[in-house]
Amino acid sequence: MTKLMTAREAANLIPDEAVLAVNSSSGLCCPDALLQGLGERFDEEAAPKNLTSIHPIAAGDMFGTKGVDHIAKPGLLSRIIGGSYPSGPSKAEPPKIWQMITAEQVRAYNVPSGIIFDMLREAAAKRPGVLTKVGMETFVDPDIEGCAMNGAAREEAIVERKSFDGEDWLYFKAIAPNVAMIRATTADEKGNLSFEQEGAYLGAMEMALAVRNNGGVVIAQVKRVGAAGSIRPHDVHVPGILVDVIVEAPDQLQTTATEYDPAISGELIRPLDSFRTAEFNVGKVIARRVAQELKDGWAVNIGFGISANVPRIMVEEGLHGSVTWMIEQGAVGGIPLLDFKFGCSANAEAFVASPHQFCYFQAGGFDASLLSFLEVDKHGSVNVSRLSAIPHRTAGSGGFVDITTRARKIVFSGNFNAGAKMSIEEGQLKIHQEGKVAKFVNEVDQISFSGKKARAQGQDITYVTERCVIRLTDQGLMVTEIAPGIDLQRDVLDQAATPLLVADDLKTMDAALFDPALMGLTLAAEG
Repeated sequence: MTKLMTAREAANLIPDEAVLAVNSSSGLCCPDALLQGLGERFDEEAAPKNLTSIHPIAAGDMFGTKGVDHIAKPGLLSRIIGGSYPSGPSKAEPPKIWQMITAEQVRAYNVPSGIIFDMLREAAAKRPGVLTKVGMETFVDPDIEGCAMNGAAREEAIVERKSFDGEDWLYFKAIAPNVAMIRATTADEKGNLSFEQEGAYLGAMEMALAVRNNGGVVIAQVKRVGAAGSIRPHDVHVPGILVDVIVEAPDQLQTTATEYDPAISGELIRPLDSFRTAEFNVGKVIARRVAQELKDGWAVNIGFGISANVPRIMVEEGLHGSVTWMIEQGAVGGIPLLDFKFGCSANAEAFVASPHQFCYFQAGGFDASLLSFLEVDKHGSVNVSRLSAIPHRTAGSGGFVDITTRARKIVFSGNFNAGAKMSIEEGQLKIHQEGKVAKFVNEVDQISFSGKKARAQGQDITYVTERCVIRLTDQGLMVTEIAPGIDLQRDVLDQAATPLLVADDLKTMDAALFDPALMGLTLAAEG
């Protein structure tokens, strides 16, 4: 019997009260046609009703791939568990899912991406749930917010503290999905799936296993269908025995606003000189200073924001290959991409399934992580996950909590405050107008990273801004370097909304960082 259906026909297989797992990262691997078919069925029939949607990383975006917004309809969706959510410009209309969340029309949870993958694997093995240290003393912790994004979610806890073997743990019950929507490039007639034009595998196999082992339906969206046996066995990443339905979508985008880039899928190696050099500005100065924190031979995780430019700095400085970049979507090596293609890497050395990548991150197996910040408080805690005034401006925590829980070294980067007008003139930083919103504050709006826990664990934490470098010490936040042209009292201490300490041996940041004509970045040998 053929497994091939239309998206609308596949939607008929989804019952009321279903738990739906969606494999996606914004536009990357997003089964958008399947989600659209489900939304269309609800519009026609007012069915299925009261679904739970689980997506470890955001399903869809605000730039052409609607994703979860196809099913963001009261009555269809009653609960959503996401590692992250579609996000975009402040002035744009919020995605429908955000409108539902803020209107209390859906119980919404922001659970770290790696934990959601863990929950799916536990459900696949019919084990009770996940015991983890990830998220303790952050918004994930039930003693703080328990992952709840709105009042509706607070009425039904998703996480609790448990004592086990003499220690406190966070416990998430396994949630068994009975429908999976996954995406690949090619399916054969038996449903074997290959990912040759994808930029990641994400958690397709884990979702298919969880659904199959719990008696559900696995629906795969693909670009094309071939004859049985036409895919080499080593190229099959989800076997056909786990796939019930195939939906062909020849126009599926490779990732956000991108039809196809062979370098993303490792089918082409781009010359290094094809990567654009970042414009010399304040953001580039920050990225250059962040690069100075790295050592030769390190494995380094990288996140969205200013730090995402560091790989381009390394290319420009002739240091590409000195460190190996790793991103949560699964790429290892190569050059992580920017803007709409964030989450993908060009010229990757390997693609690892996201659940395996998160296992590596959660246990602190890598050397350093380069991340951004919205706010930093007096304890060194960081908020990246909530901007209360404009909720859709941030995507939520994603893999941030998984990555930072045990990372040996973290370099957070960002502007010292919000809204300042600055320039670099004759090797010095000039502030023409101060920002109106402090980013170093007494208490952050949401604790995405716990500075107290970091100090207790001995993590090496640095905050790099355009005007100073700050270290987290046992005494608190300490300014250790200031930019040339900056007055310590006027431009740093007076602009922070929380007291900052000053190192006795306060240094001036390397003058070469502020001169576009000067290169010569060097990295220390590992260890």
